[in-house]
Amino acid sequence: MTKADIVAVIAEETGLERNEVQKTVEAFMATIKDSLTKGENVYLRGFGSFVVKERAEKTGRNISKNTTIIIPAHNIPSFKPAKTFVEDVKTKVAVK
Repeated sequence: MTKADIVAVIAEETGLERNEVQKTVEAFMATIKDSLTKGENVYLRGFGSFVVKERAEKTGRNISKNTTIIIPAHNIPSFKPAKTFVEDVKTKVAVK
């Protein structure tokens, strides 16, 4: 499912104009991105949490040059689904 598909479904279910739904979805995503950029986690009860994870500095290898490189410490965004979300997916998703 793409962002356009999500916008279409929400517009159909709510009866709102697609362009209004598009603006809302874009604003929602921008708000989450801005919060994570500031180091603030986002918690959506019953859905999940968008959190910033800290990765420690580590040693890696450049296999094409056969050299060791240092990968600096950095932050990455992560999503952790809520328990109810996980249970719904476990019980309701058809195996392909």
